[in-house]
Amino acid sequence: MTEATDTPVVIRRHNDSSHLTEPRTLIRVYTPPGTLESVTGFYERLLGTERDMYFTYPAKELTLAVVGSFLLVEAEEEVLEPFRATDGTLLVDSTDAFLARLAAEDGVEILDPPHRVPTGTGFTARHPDGTVIEYVEHRPTPSGS
Repeated sequence: MTEATDTPVVIRRHNDSSHLTEPRTLIRVYTPPGTLESVTGFYERLLGTERDMYFTYPAKELTLAVVGSFLLVEAEEEVLEPFRATDGTLLVDSTDAFLARLAAEDGVEILDPPHRVPTGTGFTARHPDGTVIEYVEHRPTPSGS
């Protein structure tokens, strides 16, 4: 796992998700410290594509990478445990738009309201069927990443 600092490291091939015409669905894969690079390599070989995102989330003690439709999350098991309750992630053009769509539906519960994340803004919701999804929009950081 990357050495913890207070400043996130963010590397993305496409750092602004506002251009998305539909959400990008990300399947979560949890991995213990020291394994992110080997797990990334496996998914790169499997899918025949390179990772297009890598970032640290120091406040949550996470290191993450994205290869195709897989969100790889590296941390100690006790850190990962609360994240395992989330079934998946949707990279969206606008968290505000999806928050409004969800508010119009019966049975939706916002579990974690919109907040800043290293890549932009995110929130977590439970759908009426019980599925828990993290919604995230990516926006460039001041450094352009």
